[in-house]
Order: sequence, then structure tokens, then C-alpha cells
Amino acid sequence: MVGESPLDQEKTKNMQNMFGTIILVILLLGMALLAVGIIDGNRFVTVREEFALPGLSKECRFVLISDLHNKVYGNKNDKVIASIQEINPDFIILAGDLVTSQVSEDMTPGIELINTLSQKYKIYYGLGNHESKMQRESERFGGKFDTLMQAVSNKNVKVLQNESIDLPQYNIRLTGLDLALEYFAHFRTVKMEDGYLQEVLPEYDRTRCNLLIAHNPDYFDDYAGWGAQLVLSGHVHGGIMRLPFLGGVISPSYKLFPKYDGGVFRRGGSVMLLGRGMGSHTIPLRFFNPAELYDVVLKCCDQ
Repeated sequence: MVGESPLDQEKTKNMQNMFGTIILVILLLGMALLAVGIIDGNRFVTVREEFALPGLSKECRFVLISDLHNKVYGNKNDKVIASIQEINPDFIILAGDLVTSQVSEDMTPGIELINTLSQKYKIYYGLGNHESKMQRESERFGGKFDTLMQAVSNKNVKVLQNESIDLPQYNIRLTGLDLALEYFAHFRTVKMEDGYLQEVLPEYDRTRCNLLIAHNPDYFDDYAGWGAQLVLSGHVHGGIMRLPFLGGVISPSYKLFPKYDGGVFRRGGSVMLLGRGMGSHTIPLRFFNPAELYDVVLKCCDQ
């Protein structure tokens, strides 16, 4: 530059080079992070968990699927189907958000997966906030909830909407909670009203092993207080991005570093298995957080 000494010109050139290097590094890191998000957003892993539960009369094995959000792995989810067939479960539990509550979204992938699996397995379907939203805003969604329910309706699929079903061969009572949408508030956790679960759910059976499908894990204390020995949840998608020591970064409800992000949690005599989900919505990316299909074994224990 005019008026600059050779030394000043050299300093300016070095600063420009350093700035260019910083920009290049940031771009490369951004591209690498994007690649991770795309790769993790298009793969899933199978996770094995075992629980010894009081009241269980016979060992059983099931697959837990949560938050598919119409995601497809392979051709018509043949990769998911193959993984489940390899596990060979006694039944399948779906912990909500098979589809996404978007007016224009095609629900075919989720419906096809359930209908294919139900040819061989019993499926117990607890609703998530996306199904509940479609039902409660039926005019907006043009009856999509009814369409979904009719499409998956067959003798091997049982939708548990604030109701229970007994599996007598295992002495299990399985209950599905359809949680009111106010408890899925963004940015905050709404305190659950006293007695809410006792009001909307059937009374749990003290003589049985009680499993509760409850999509939102934020109310684990309440679920444990209701009497669930095992809670099966989803909703949080593992925190979308996972960091060492910090865990999940943000939930779909826009809560930073959610207390319950994925995995196993315990409270007194209750345990919660929180699935990190099989899909995503809005932004189809997952960072250091691949989707998870759960292979769950329940074993008998002394009372």
C-alpha cells in the first residue's frame, strides 16, 4: 500500500494470510460437521438393554422404536426390518411419533413399516405429541390422524391411548399415555398437575409388572410415582447433537442440555429407557448422535 514501509507491508500480508487461514479452517470444520450431521442423520445402531423387573413371570424380549418421523432406511425400511428380524422379539413397542404433524407430509413410510412388521409381530403403539397434535387439530390436518389409525389398524396392532392391555404370559400390564399437548411446551417444562396421571390413566395393577409408554421423558418422577416399573420414552432425539461429558445439546422443545436426553435413568424402584429416536423432523441432521433401535430383554427378579 502507498505510504507503507516494506515492514508494514509484510505485516499486512501476514495478517491477511492468517485471516485467510482462519476462514479456511472454519469452512473445513463447518463442512466436516455438516458431513457428520448428514451421515449420523442417515444411519442407525442397535442398542441392547436388559432389565430385571419385579412382577415379571417369564423372560421376554421386545424392540423399542421411537420417533421414526417417517424416516426410511434402505428400500421401504428394509434395513430396519432386517435388524428387527435378527433380534426376533416377542413383540414391538412404538413409543410415539411414527409420523410428523405436517399437513403436506406423506405418511406412507411409517404406515408401510408398521404394516410389514405387524405381519409377524404384535405391536403396541403409544402416541407421541405429533399424533396427538393431528388428532386434536383435526380440521387443520384434514383428518390425517384418523387416516393413520385406519391405515395401521389390524389384529396385531394395538394403539394404547390412555389405556392398558395385559400380557398374561409375562404378567405384564402395558399402559400407553396420551399426554396433553400443554406438557410439550417449548423452552420450559410445565409442572404436571397433581393427580393428572391418576385421572387420565387406568389404575395400575400392583400384582403385575407395569410398563408405561410415555413419550415425554420430562415427567419421569410423575411416572415413577404413578407406579411404573419401566417407562419407555422418546421425544428428545438424543439432544440432536451430543458432546462429550455434556450429553445432548438441545431438545425438539428448544431446551438446552435436557436433563433426560437418551439412555437409562433410575428413580427409586422405577427405570426409564429413553430412546434417542429413529428419525428427525424439520432439520434432518443428527450430530455425533446416530439413530437408535433398542433390543430390550426383561428378566424376572425376586419381589
